[in-house]
Amino acid sequence: MPTRATAPPTLTTRQFELVAKALSDPRRMALLEAIGSAAEYPCHRLCEEFPVSKGTISHHTKELLRAGLIQARREGQYIYFELRRDTLTAYTHELTRRLGRMG
Repeated sequence: MPTRATAPPTLTTRQFELVAKALSDPRRMALLEAIGSAAEYPCHRLCEEFPVSKGTISHHTKELLRAGLIQARREGQYIYFELRRDTLTAYTHELTRRLGRMG
């Protein structure tokens, strides 16, 4: 039985811009790499591993959430982050599509 090809994931123009902005900041990129290194990454661990204030971690994770690059799950007083690989895949497809037009 032949398999059906799935369409590549898509992003709105606004979400593409939010992802690009989020990835352009070195600290957010480092946080995203840490979060992507595990199935779920506890917020308190980010606060322990990165030499910045909790407020700075909060600001950067909010930007990653707004861009759709991570999702958060609350369990009591703890927050756990998970990388949204579907968003990264969609961003990569859109970036490749846009750059393909340039060449």
